Amino acid sequence: QVQVVESGGGLVQPGGSLRLSCRASGVMFADNVVAWYRQAPGKERELLADITYGGQTNYADSVKGRLTISRDNAKATIYLQIDSLKPEDTAVYFCNYRDSRSTYWGQGTQVTVSS
Repeated sequence: QVQVVESGGGLVQPGGSLRLSCRASGVMFADNVVAWYRQAPGKERELLADITYGGQTNYADSVKGRLTISRDNAKATIYLQIDSLKPEDTAVYFCNYRDSRSTYWGQGTQVTVSS
């Protein structure tokens, strides 16, 4: 099994930036893909970006230019950099790990954008 734990959320001001981290541990395979999602109150969970073990990335059109997904395989950590934060970015951000065998979700980390 794989354990997935997000961190780095908090209260930030509009226009600021934030880097979220997703730490994965356990038995993992080289075909894995890690994705970041978010879910705001009253809304469905939204896919933001994903990244393969080899570094291939995909972004939702709605966030291209403000978000950057990356990973440090030596640390088994995936990052989501968010720039130019807006109040509408307020949500719980989730990390999802999947490979050819299984898929796992983290518990989420709260991001609140407010003055």
